[in-house]
Amino acid sequence: MKRLGGEVLTTENAREFSSAAKGETLEDTIRTVEGYSDIIVMRHFESGAAKRAAATAGIPIINAGDGPGQHPTQALLDVYTIEREIGQLDGIKVALVGDLANGRTVRSLAYLLAKYKDVKIYFVSPDVVKMKDDIKDYLTSMGVEWEESSDLLEVASKCDVVYQTRIQRERFAERPNLYEAARGKYIVDRGVLNAMQKHAVVMHPLPRLDEITVDVDADPRAAYFRQAKNGLYIRMALLKLLLIGW
Repeated sequence: MKRLGGEVLTTENAREFSSAAKGETLEDTIRTVEGYSDIIVMRHFESGAAKRAAATAGIPIINAGDGPGQHPTQALLDVYTIEREIGQLDGIKVALVGDLANGRTVRSLAYLLAKYKDVKIYFVSPDVVKMKDDIKDYLTSMGVEWEESSDLLEVASKCDVVYQTRIQRERFAERPNLYEAARGKYIVDRGVLNAMQKHAVVMHPLPRLDEITVDVDADPRAAYFRQAKNGLYIRMALLKLLLIGW
């Protein structure tokens, strides 16, 4: 927003430091904040919160992540990155790796990839964080081929994109033993890179913990920092589109 010449009003960690902490409803918060602004970018801990906000607001609402639900702007920048890195979106094979149950980025990316032709998606994850049925059912309804696998090396050798995600500790607050069981099961390292095709890329929505080893960073197929930079331009474009059009 600042690069476009606008200003930003922030309510960082609003659950603790805004009227929400006093019991104000989301709908009342949106009605108040929209009086000060032209557009609202909202990240919320509850799935579906952005949809509730959009139903209330008279100005555009951008969903910047709603709990374990969706992360649409990440999916937009991911698709943009894939097209820039691979040169196409139709006919690609994509491996989604890691926390697929709680990771909103992979849910939105799978949803968006279904808009393209002849895409195949591989789900590689520990059993406790497998992709939920709603996304798999949607892919099936759209005629998208998908497959679950436990063999990262085999899948990596077939794919154009290996999209790694972290196991999200914050989603395991009451089940720390399950977090430890899932963490570290699938790591992208030099061995995975060696199995990958020369044109393929490794992506990650960041932040990274230890699920991609640092020695991968120097490989030109490591696209995750380029991916992050693309997010700046995609979100600038989205703000411009919603505020003043093309």
